[in-house]
Amino acid sequence: MAAAVCVGAFGVRVRATPGQAPNPAARSATPAAVRAATLDTVTQTQFRNVDFDVGSGIVLRIARLRGDMRSTQPGSPIVFDDKRSFIIHIATAQVGLTMESLDSLMNGYVFAYKGAPLRKLRFSTDSGLLVQKGILHKVVDIPFEIRAAMTLTPAGLIRLHPVSIRIFNVSGTGLMNALGIKLSGLLDLSKANGVSVEGNDLLLDPRRILPPPAIDGRVTAVHVTSDQVVQIFGDTSGSAGRAPLAPPDRRAANYMYFRGGTLRFGKLFMVQADMQIIDLNAEDPFDFSIDRYNTQLVAGYSRNTPVGGLEVFMPDLAKTDRGGAPRSAER
Repeated sequence: MAAAVCVGAFGVRVRATPGQAPNPAARSATPAAVRAATLDTVTQTQFRNVDFDVGSGIVLRIARLRGDMRSTQPGSPIVFDDKRSFIIHIATAQVGLTMESLDSLMNGYVFAYKGAPLRKLRFSTDSGLLVQKGILHKVVDIPFEIRAAMTLTPAGLIRLHPVSIRIFNVSGTGLMNALGIKLSGLLDLSKANGVSVEGNDLLLDPRRILPPPAIDGRVTAVHVTSDQVVQIFGDTSGSAGRAPLAPPDRRAANYMYFRGGTLRFGKLFMVQADMQIIDLNAEDPFDFSIDRYNTQLVAGYSRNTPVGGLEVFMPDLAKTDRGGAPRSAER
């Protein structure tokens, strides 16, 4: 299939030559015109108040983020329809994970393999501690509860150090000490995603524990609130590393802003990207799904800026129906 390239509001559109059959390989290729127009390969990013849904019930509550996105394939664009096509490099950020999302993460991703030693995990918080309940399988199923303090290692891993362990609803700490047993002797975590065990401590790697899109950044602080685990990337004030970007609409409370590089979404390419995705409802965080963004895009609208950029207005995912239409008039 020969490809024609035209410039539109979203940047560059690729369309088939009339009369020729579609060719999936040609559709996936980056047109020469796009490559020629791409002056840089890094897309600067800035998020404010975004509940970033990565799928399978896992939502990252991003209060703020400054960093960049880079393609995993040199010379190729960042493809919104392929979460494995890019990495988010975080300079500074504050990212929370609710207990519901932590349940989904651990059960549906970290330990989602045959023979996993931990299952039916449920998390809660209590006085600054993370409480983990579940089943440990070691010949037989062993119900357990671990209350753990959360700290950081010098390498930037999150350490969960048990302050109490209960097995079969009775204290297991003394029994394990008397028998010389540690969790490292009970748990084989070689197949787990981003989790390892050291003595009685679990070590979580923030760069490997999440499903795609991959993230890269150094966690410098972590703490437990009444309803979530909060990670700080970079310094605690969020001012170091990168200067703030100036999006087209600086008054927007909840948004994602992308500048530079090339973005692809659906059949569209945007070169020298300058795009701000804005929440139509500023009263609560922007509920955005990387898997179902097109549903939100269909339910919203967009407009060009005077300098050739793009503002995209989207409703929260929860406020769209299956067909992509807004449940209420938000425009």
